[in-house]
Amino acid sequence: MLSDDTLDALARELAQAHETRTTVPRITERHPEATVEDAYAIQRRWRKRRMDDGRRLTGRKIGLTSRAMQEATGITEPDYGVILDDTVWDNGSVIPFDAFSNVRVEVELAFLLGAPLEGPHCTLPDVLAATRYVVPALEILNSHIELAGRTIVDTIADNAAYGGIVTGGNPTRPEDTDLRWVSALLYRNQTIEDSGVAAAVLNHPAAGVAWLANKLHRHGDRLEAGELVLAGSFTRPMWISRGDSVLCDYGPMGTITCRFA
Repeated sequence: MLSDDTLDALARELAQAHETRTTVPRITERHPEATVEDAYAIQRRWRKRRMDDGRRLTGRKIGLTSRAMQEATGITEPDYGVILDDTVWDNGSVIPFDAFSNVRVEVELAFLLGAPLEGPHCTLPDVLAATRYVVPALEILNSHIELAGRTIVDTIADNAAYGGIVTGGNPTRPEDTDLRWVSALLYRNQTIEDSGVAAAVLNHPAAGVAWLANKLHRHGDRLEAGELVLAGSFTRPMWISRGDSVLCDYGPMGTITCRFA
């Protein structure tokens, strides 16, 4: 484990990078002994600094939910970060490109909870019973740590590379559709770039939410009613340049659009 002083210093560094829209050298390059638990400790310190500055927790994000991404990063489970109130965008928004150090977009479903979820024995049916509705969402990825050579430790410390969320489409109750078969077509500047099916997220997107509730229990936390949970991507990250427009068509669940000005 890294010392408390080191954890605090790294959290301050990431907070400064967030404010200046810059990137910092890899944590694992400077501290090769850093562990996944160190990374979550840095993330919690970063979160506290942001909330002490007046930000409000509105939800969580789950990352690395696909088998391919887990094998590529050498891990056996997803990771998570927090969603704060100043990172949530409405459908059709014009989003400042300069609000981020770098921009990629992923296609996801988001679960709006109507009841708390707590581990250590949370199950997929528990998640479906606690969910008020599911809504299409785009996650904006943003890294404050240099991208080349990043490990899972670097990504988790950097709030799991979360930058923002755009929600839209048609809110849908879990019992009204088979969430495994929700599909989406992702366009950039009117050209299709990717497509995917939600079952790519751990065979069912609600499985990631159950995993998160159980993981948070180990960290002395739980999911609360009213939180929005990004369940994990079922497309690869799509790089965005200044001026790009994005449209994601979820079929019966509607569409999401945004533009990066």
